Amino acid sequence: MAEDVDHRAHPELYRVGRGEQGVFRVEPYKSELLPLWRFATPDAARESSAAITEAFAAYLADGDLVGADMARKYLQMGYTRSRRYARHRGGRKYDGPVPDDKKGQSGAHGRDELPADPEDPVKAESARIFKAAWDAAAADETYQRLKAEHRENFG
Repeated sequence: MAEDVDHRAHPELYRVGRGEQGVFRVEPYKSELLPLWRFATPDAARESSAAITEAFAAYLADGDLVGADMARKYLQMGYTRSRRYARHRGGRKYDGPVPDDKKGQSGAHGRDELPADPEDPVKAESARIFKAAWDAAAADETYQRLKAEHRENFG
């Protein structure tokens, strides 16, 4: 996924993937959504998930599947990061540094997972807020239709 591509102008270059792939690379959506993304407290998570959900709805209204999919990914990432901080106080899930050739990739890459801390109820609440918004976005009928059309047209 080239970082210098305007995916709004070239949606055919976007591949709908699983998970959070591309959240920090797909422009102009990264620049539009990243400033909205906050999860440190339940109040921040509520405000953030509402703003991202509003962007999701606007992208759908414009027929912009790429934007809607990216907004869905930011909601998912709000959930996953909140859960990580709920379980791992410092946010570190694995022991040791990430190997240089694996930066930006998911998975342990041969490192040991750190034991979970007692659950942080504040971060767990942030996770619940994002999970509800993520589930609603993923189940949206217009989103599902646009995603199917995008896959049919562009692979």
